[in-house]
Amino acid sequence: MSLPSSDPFCTEAAQALYSVLNRRKQCIVLAESCTAGLAAASLGRLPGISRWLAGSAVVYQEQTKVRWLDVSEDLLAAQGAVCQATAEQMATGVLNITPQADVAVAITGHLGPDAPENLDGLVWCAVAIRTGDSFHVRAKRLPVDSGREAAHSAGDTDRRHHRQIAAVREALRFCRDRLLEQEH
Repeated sequence: MSLPSSDPFCTEAAQALYSVLNRRKQCIVLAESCTAGLAAASLGRLPGISRWLAGSAVVYQEQTKVRWLDVSEDLLAAQGAVCQATAEQMATGVLNITPQADVAVAITGHLGPDAPENLDGLVWCAVAIRTGDSFHVRAKRLPVDSGREAAHSAGDTDRRHHRQIAAVREALRFCRDRLLEQEH
C-alpha cells in the first residue's frame, strides 16, 4: 500500500462517502482520536456537506472519551483506548449525543512516536448506523502502513501525518462500504 502524499484531505474517499450520504439523505457525526479531526476536515472541504455533517468530536484523552462519549472507564482500564470495543463505544457514544445523525464514524489508534512499539500503527475504526431505536455497529482494524521499515524512513512528524491520512482514507471508505452494504 502506498501512503497518500498528494491528497492530504482524502478527497476521493470523502467525495465517495458524501455521494452516498447525499443519495441516502443521511447525516454523519465523527469521533476522532489519533486523526485529530482530519476526517471531519476532509468532509468539511466539500461544498454542500453542511446538510450531511452534524459535527465532530476530537477526543484524545481517556477522560474526554468517558465524559463526552460515555466510553466505559472499566473498558479503558482493561483494554486501553486503542481496541475494537473502544472504537465501537466511541461510535455509539457520539451517535447517542447527536440525535439528528444517522451514522457515526469513530477512529482511535497509536500513530505517533510515543506509541508502545508493539502497538505502533494500530488503528481501529467503528461505524455505527442508527436503525430505529438501535444501532448496528461494525469495527475494523485499519491498514496505515506499507511496512514498518518504510514508515520509519520518513521523519516522525511526516510518518505520523501520512498514517493519519491513510487512517482517514480507510475509515471514510469503510463507512461508505457499510452504508452500501445496508442497501442490499
